[in-house]
Parts: sequence; structure tokens; C-alpha cells
Amino acid sequence: MNEPVLNGIALTEKDRRDPLLRPGNSNCGGCGMSNLMQMFRRAAADHELKMVVPACCAAVTGGTFPQSAFGIPTIMSTFASAASVASGLAAVAQLNGEGTRIVCLAGDGGTYDIGMGTLSAAAERNEDILYICYDNEIYGNTGGQRSSATPAGAATTSTPSGKREIKKDILGIMAAHRIPYAASISLAHGDDTLRKLQYALDTRGFRFLHVLSPCPTGWKSEPAMGIELVRLAVRSGLFPVFEIFDGERYVINVEPDFSAEALMMYLSLQRRFRNTGVTEESLQPNIERYWNYLRLMSGRIVPARRDV
Repeated sequence: MNEPVLNGIALTEKDRRDPLLRPGNSNCGGCGMSNLMQMFRRAAADHELKMVVPACCAAVTGGTFPQSAFGIPTIMSTFASAASVASGLAAVAQLNGEGTRIVCLAGDGGTYDIGMGTLSAAAERNEDILYICYDNEIYGNTGGQRSSATPAGAATTSTPSGKREIKKDILGIMAAHRIPYAASISLAHGDDTLRKLQYALDTRGFRFLHVLSPCPTGWKSEPAMGIELVRLAVRSGLFPVFEIFDGERYVINVEPDFSAEALMMYLSLQRRFRNTGVTEESLQPNIERYWNYLRLMSGRIVPARRDV
């Protein structure tokens, strides 16, 4: 489903003249990270930014010297060190009395797996960093191998018959660090996305945003269906949209209808789930279990509904 970002408000002359992600970049058509950067440009209009990008698809997006597809100063780091590099930049900004906001933009491989050590250390120290994980649920830049963000039943180049383990709960891990702010972002809900990006930029301390980022190449889906896939994931309860403040206060932002039809459509529109044995019935127990946990943490103890 094609639709303008934020109903077109991010397509002004200022956005075209001074984008975070310049036209002509090398991103695949339908890349969720591209949509995220358009929204981020609107949220960051009044901020000076510096960005750190580890090895990931976004590192390729930047292009080769002396050209760059990024419209802000950007440092490319090793896979494991993005949060450490960002910590150094944040310390320099603080020492110099600068208002610069330091942002990490990383994929799930550099967040859930290889970068977890430095991510955890920066969060534990409550560094003044906004860490954004655009989660395409694979190692997209190296051929599409499984990561610990890959959902159960998804075929990858290293799990051709489907991954057996369930997806790691990255927001639960970040909440355990008691950071000021952590949230999940649905690109299909533009107003909520913009609000969270603005709040995260304005807040001090370590902030973490988890973005479900469609990858047509790895998900084996149509590029034009990316936003619709996110919407289906939210509707079905597969991707909860919520916030966590100080590791303790949970707020659910979007209530799903737990539609079995939406879950079935989500699976059927991606060839990565074909021939692996995963069905909406097999996913439903984990969806219900996690939503019962979320409702408990948010103080709304209502069992998740199962469609009959």
C-alpha cells in the first residue's frame, strides 16, 4: 500500500533541500530504514545531530568518500563499537557545552548480537545517546543470515528450513537497564512515530527506539507492501507498540485487535515464511503470552483475545 509519509508533511521544500537521507542513495526500494529517516528528519528539525553507524545496511547507504547520502556528520564504526563511539561523542559535546544530539543508527545484528556488549555498557552508564535499532530481522548487509531478532519460522540463508528460536525481547533487556526511555515504533502509525522521535531527542540520558523495518530483499516481499506489513504486524499483536519509562512504567500506545486474518496476511505476503511450517496458530500462544505480560506491566490485566 503506497502512502505519503506523515500525510505528506515531510515532503516540504526544506525536507528536499536539507534531508537526513539524500536522494540517489543506494537503499533498496521499500526499505523501512529509508522511511524512518524521512520521519526522523521532521522530528529533528530543531536539533543539531551527529550520527554513528556500525557495519549494517545503513553503512552502505552512506556511500563512498568523498560523497555521502547522509545530510549530517556521520561516523562509521566497527560492528561492535557503535555505542562506545557514540559515548565518546556525547562526552565531547558535554565538555564543550554543545547542544548536539548524538544518535546511533544500527541494524539488529549490530544491536541484538555483535554490539550488545557496548550497547549494554552505554545503557548501564546512562550515556546521553539516542540509540535507534532499525530491525529488519536479519543480517541484511551480508546475505540475509539469521540474527537473534529473526522471528521463529522465518527462513534465512543460514536457517533455510526456518528459525526454531523465538525473537529476543530487546525492549525487555533495555528496560532491565532502567534507562530513561525505551519504545517500539510502528512506521504505519506516523503520528505516534513522530511523537516518540521528538520525545527521545528532547530527553537526556540513554534512550532506545526499536523500529520494525521491512526489508523486501530479505523478507521476500513486495517493496510497496512494507508499511502495510508493519500495520498487519501491529494489528495482529505480533509487533506491540509501547513505551517504557525509567524501566518501570509501561504504556501501551496501540491496541491490536489480534486478528487471525491480519496475522495470516502478514505471513502470506512474505515468502520467507513459506514452506517452513509456521502458521498463525503456531504463533498465537507466544503472542498471547507476551501481551498478557505487557498488560500486567502496564497495569491493565486483561487477557489477550484469541479469534475463534
